[in-house]
Amino acid sequence: MLQRHKAQLLHHARLNDGIQLAHWFNSGDRVTNHSDHHTLSLYIADGYDTWYKSPYGWRNGGGPDRFCLMPSGVESTWDLRDDLSFVHLYCTDAHLRQMAEETWDRSPARLELHEKIFASDDRITQLYRHFLLSCDWRQPANQLMLSSASTLLMTHLLQHYSLLQWRAPQARGGLAPAVLRHLLAFVDAHLDQPLTLAHLSQEAALSEFHFARMFRHSVGEAPHQYVMRRRMQRAKALLANASLSLTEIALSCGFHSPSHFSNRFRQMNGVSPSAYRHGARNA
Repeated sequence: MLQRHKAQLLHHARLNDGIQLAHWFNSGDRVTNHSDHHTLSLYIADGYDTWYKSPYGWRNGGGPDRFCLMPSGVESTWDLRDDLSFVHLYCTDAHLRQMAEETWDRSPARLELHEKIFASDDRITQLYRHFLLSCDWRQPANQLMLSSASTLLMTHLLQHYSLLQWRAPQARGGLAPAVLRHLLAFVDAHLDQPLTLAHLSQEAALSEFHFARMFRHSVGEAPHQYVMRRRMQRAKALLANASLSLTEIALSCGFHSPSHFSNRFRQMNGVSPSAYRHGARNA
């Protein structure tokens, strides 16, 4: 719908669990939104002169870190009189219902999200900026971080912006030892693939929400942190093999390109892969 107007699609990601992310820029445009999916929008930059057509006339209140929640089937009209950079998370009603059932182990009689316009929520801002906007969406190695943050966002919406108002479910204790051993072996066997939270939670036969909490309890770090650490450990081991190129090592560790691998390796280890290889040879 946005692409039929003046909006420019800057980045896009389709996650394996059915969620989609889109980073947009728009300016000087009037848009009417009416879709069959839910949309959670966070303003990334500008947006001060973005206007919403309410039943009582046009009003504004946009700006960085303001969010809008547009439920499925609800029509809204927007007048963008100046620049606006924003990120959308799209999910279906069926996906939200499935998440509610798996997380709380009960089926909601009604599942309805509340429309929110120009609202503020520190948790939504944190998940967007610290996770969704801090990594390259095109890289398979980042799929676990993206899917984890998306799951947390949708759980937050169900808890605070729906008719459910269910309390956060308790996830006591960690994973059973046999389940944990299986999961860690599964991760090591698939480090070259774009793992997601859905993949790992299915291996544990748990909801994504409960799995993430129980994994952290057992391992001491979030699933995406653990998987990235294992990718780096494999990379270090492979760098000792002089016959392997950086491209081969990057692909073996789940990175789509040598540049992304090098950037992440330097970020986590303080040196480039080439410098690390040189130091390991001379050690």
